[in-house]
Amino acid sequence: MARSSRQQRRVRRDRHGRGLRGPLYPASLPASSSRAEKFDQLVLDALEPIEGRWRDQLTKLDVAVDDVPEVRGTNPAVPADGVLHDGAIPLSRLVPAGVDRTGMPTRARIVLYRRPLEARAKDPAELADLVHDVLVEQIAGYLGVEPDVIEGE
Repeated sequence: MARSSRQQRRVRRDRHGRGLRGPLYPASLPASSSRAEKFDQLVLDALEPIEGRWRDQLTKLDVAVDDVPEVRGTNPAVPADGVLHDGAIPLSRLVPAGVDRTGMPTRARIVLYRRPLEARAKDPAELADLVHDVLVEQIAGYLGVEPDVIEGE
């Protein structure tokens, strides 16, 4: 009985009995954001000027972020349709509109893979450029135009 009460006490408090004092950074500061949240914001910032220019053509397209690509025994030497590779590692995928397993229609979407993109960038500025380039490439593939057209060159 005494042992179980000691265990309950340990579960509720840290070993000095003070507990957590509070967040390390206030939620209003950028440092409090996780790497995933910062990457999501980076994607939104890269997508904003493209969406402003191509809003009418992109109404049926979603953009998503996954941590890592799901690799299911596929041969990396044979690239799948809509996948943007760097070597054998997918950086993003364009999933066309279709029908899911339950028979419901799905929208087209671009999936960016956060960890492979972060691993290829040396600093935040290079990551922002890489995310922008990948988005331009995938949106160009979705619209069936050259990437230069998306950039406005």
